[in-house]
Amino acid sequence: MTELPRALAEWGSFSVAAGPLLATAPRGDGHPVLVLPGFMTTDASTAVLRRFLRQLGYDACEWGLGRNLGPRAVGREGEKLVAKIREIHERTGQKVSLVGWSLGGVLARMAARRAPDAVRQIITLGSPFAGTPKATTVWRLYELMSGDRVDDRYTRGMIEEGRSPPPVPSTAIYSKEDGVVAWQNCREPQCGTTDNIEVYGSHCGLGVNPAALYAVADRLAQPEDGWAPFKREGLRSWVYPRAGHA
Repeated sequence: MTELPRALAEWGSFSVAAGPLLATAPRGDGHPVLVLPGFMTTDASTAVLRRFLRQLGYDACEWGLGRNLGPRAVGREGEKLVAKIREIHERTGQKVSLVGWSLGGVLARMAARRAPDAVRQIITLGSPFAGTPKATTVWRLYELMSGDRVDDRYTRGMIEEGRSPPPVPSTAIYSKEDGVVAWQNCREPQCGTTDNIEVYGSHCGLGVNPAALYAVADRLAQPEDGWAPFKREGLRSWVYPRAGHA
């Protein structure tokens, strides 16, 4: 019930008070970044995020697949999304970073498994790619709008995929104050090419949350051949909780 007011507060902090933090965000190298919206939303919901990335120097792209209704938008095997990624890859001659919000992150991880040669890295924002799909407040709506049941073989297969690390570096940004999905389902399994970054905030405000946006910028600035986990030393320790935060 607090999601909307908290998201509005995060919007306000982005608009008014986030300048000093975001002004220090590392500049980009110009590589393409495909931004995927969350469940039931369109490219309009990621406008602020994409504008921020363009200001940093990235080629931030819309996904262009309409409203995100899961398989109805990307195809049963994600073929429409894979085709979009390959089109950007061929047009730019560079691998594409994927930034997915909520369900968009789940689909980004699926697409990266099908086109690892075209994907540079994945960044998810509050994406429930592991655990039971019923650990969310919108699972019944998902069934209605996507045409899939959360306990059918197709959905179980997607969740099973999410239990293992993707074939490219991947960072999960999540909040323990998330009012839509269980935060435990939004964390990457630990290995040498995955990282988890906790921020304070709501689910619906992650796309304008200053701490989340700074973390996205930091991850995108990692060199293609030298990816490393997020650093929390110094002033960052005041913004980003360490493991074990309750």
